[in-house]
Amino acid sequence: MTRQISRRSMLKATGATAGAVGAAMGAGAGIGIGIGIGIGTTALAPPAAAAGASFAHPGLLHTRADLDRMAAKVKAGAAPHTAGFAKLTANRHAQSGWTANPQATVVRGGAGQNYAILYNDIHAAYQNALRGHVSGDSAYLDTAVAILNAWSAELTTLAGNADRFLAAGIYGYQFANAAELVRDHPGFELGRFQEMLTTVFAPLSDSFLVRHNDAVVSNYWTNWDLTAMCCVLATGILCDDKAQVARAVEYFKHGEGLGSIRNAIPVVRDDGLAEWLEAGRDQGHALLGVGLMGTFCEMAWNQGIDLYGYDDSRFLKGAQYVAKWAMGGEVPFTANTRRKGALNGWSGSETVTEAAPVDPAMTRPIWAMIANHYTKRRGLPASYLTRIAGKASPEGGGGDYGPNSGGYDQLGFGTLAFTRDKVTGPGAGPGGSAGPAASGAASPAAGAGRGPGRRRTPGRRRGPRQRPPRPPPRPPPPPPATSLPPAPTTSSAGPPPPASPPSPAACSSCGAGSGSGAHPSRAASGLR
Repeated sequence: MTRQISRRSMLKATGATAGAVGAAMGAGAGIGIGIGIGIGTTALAPPAAAAGASFAHPGLLHTRADLDRMAAKVKAGAAPHTAGFAKLTANRHAQSGWTANPQATVVRGGAGQNYAILYNDIHAAYQNALRGHVSGDSAYLDTAVAILNAWSAELTTLAGNADRFLAAGIYGYQFANAAELVRDHPGFELGRFQEMLTTVFAPLSDSFLVRHNDAVVSNYWTNWDLTAMCCVLATGILCDDKAQVARAVEYFKHGEGLGSIRNAIPVVRDDGLAEWLEAGRDQGHALLGVGLMGTFCEMAWNQGIDLYGYDDSRFLKGAQYVAKWAMGGEVPFTANTRRKGALNGWSGSETVTEAAPVDPAMTRPIWAMIANHYTKRRGLPASYLTRIAGKASPEGGGGDYGPNSGGYDQLGFGTLAFTRDKVTGPGAGPGGSAGPAASGAASPAAGAGRGPGRRRTPGRRRGPRQRPPRPPPRPPPPPPATSLPPAPTTSSAGPPPPASPPSPAACSSCGAGSGSGAHPSRAASGLR
């Protein structure tokens, strides 16, 4: 059986399913999205349910128990937590003297870009908040509050070309995480901040998951969907919006775009690894996608929703594949073709036949969170994740991985934040884990029955998707600009041009062209 989720119905309010706790939503199945890859049907692991009727706070990337653990470990001088904390305190963003520079309009992509101001302030807010919790010094929490209050009093618009969707997704989920750490701190304007997220950031991310910038659903690579998904989920949790959280979780499971789990990880192999679609593009974007999916799973886990283990731990298999490949190991890759183009406009396709070349020195601060979940919380073997997390330790954060935006795509500091002792004892689940959301959060998206969308007729062949007539078409979207440049020699030069070819697409972070050749601003860290 094949499941199809309508792009129009995917992100409608799902009040009937939001907040329900129980069986998994529907039977597992592959999703056809115009990519020439067979996606096998596997049994779904039922999502875990937790007691309670509301969200746990703090409950995005860090719970109260997590913050207490970090503080206790650092106070005790435990390794590697102390090395991770040293990375934090050495970062220029984690200083209590940081002064915010809020803007009414933030532009990413096109003329007048100023989004570097935003991501530097977000990372300063997050790092000060984290440092304040670990050190016990409220001066850092006060600084975080001042930064967040300044922005919520000023920001009204995200603008730019298609990259504005990346800004909404990445900076929306990051802003929410910083705010979650100080939501109860004196002086924080929580209501005003929630209003900013729900009027400036979340609508763009919601729109992207429904319309994909009026492009063919597979036009944008995996990481574009994942940024939007992270924003929708994080904003929903911060604002206690169960319907919004349910939409994000449903998209992770059954969304039509390349960010849903069976499209991001389309092929599961007999050796326990699963192919990551964007490995056929380039290493930087593949690492970005793994980090974003890990972020999504971690935020959901802290609210009682086990997406790490969804579909027989499909994400574990995909992360293991990327870790092996990123360290220079040989991995198989199934050739695939994805459709590109604008709805009612130009169209084309791109075929990828092999995994892209890698630089084993390239890294992102993504591995400690994922490795510690599977090996410590779940007690599962994950040799490639363990090895690459060790290589990346101690992980830093924004400002430690180059000056361009790709160095700020993850909040980081995973060695400090996610290194944990193995869960053991009575009540432990498979591998020793007590299950998600031990804090007692509700599981608002683990609703019984299937979520929104249409179930396809068994055995029916899927043809071209028929759409109702639209108003006069908008101009075709630009070739997907990205948060990272393509790696040399890959086939990711962007969608075929319209009839009147525009100038070559440029990396949104540094302005370099999207042609094949070495990227001029690629730093020694491997991020650029």
